[in-house]
Amino acid sequence: MRIGATYRALALRLDGDDELGPLREALAKFPDYPVEIEIAGRVSGEEVARVLELLSGREVAFRPTRGAPALPQTEVVPETVRSGRRVTAKGTLVVLGDVNPGGEVVAGGDVIVVGKLRGLAHAGAGGNREAAIWALGIEAKQLRIADLVARAPEEGFSGQGPERAVVREGRIVLEPWGKRAP
Repeated sequence: MRIGATYRALALRLDGDDELGPLREALAKFPDYPVEIEIAGRVSGEEVARVLELLSGREVAFRPTRGAPALPQTEVVPETVRSGRRVTAKGTLVVLGDVNPGGEVVAGGDVIVVGKLRGLAHAGAGGNREAAIWALGIEAKQLRIADLVARAPEEGFSGQGPERAVVREGRIVLEPWGKRAP
C-alpha cells in the first residue's frame, strides 16, 4: 500500500495483501480529506471491504491504475458519410446512415454502420485485430481491420443483409449477423 496526500485528497494505492496500520495513521493526520483509491495489483474483495470500512463517512473515489489505457468513448455520426468526407474516432464509431463511395470511416475500435457501407471502413486502426466492421449491407471496395486489407469480390456482392467483417485465421472474412428473412 502506498499513501500520499495532494492538496485536496489522500491518494491510496492498493497492491494486494496490504497492512492497514499506515492507513489508520494517515486518516488520523488528515481527518477531513476525501480519499482517492487506485487498485494496482490483485486485491481481494475482502481487502477492499476492510479499506472501505475504515473510510466510512469519507468521500471515496476510485481512480484507474496509472499507465492503464483509457477506454475511448463511442462516437456517433448522426448522418450519412458522403464522398470526400473522412470521419475518425479513437474508440468505436457508429454511423446512423450510409457510408457512400468515396467516404471513409476510421476507428480504433469497431465500425458500425446503420445503413449501407459502400465507402472505405477501417476498424482497429491502432492495430486491434479484435475489432469488427458491422453494417446492414457491406458493398465496400475495400475493408481494413488493424493491419489487414480485404478487397471486394470480383463477382459482386451477395446482398445477403446484415454482415460483419472480422479477422479469422489472419484474414478478413464476412459473416452474417442478426436475423434473416425466410
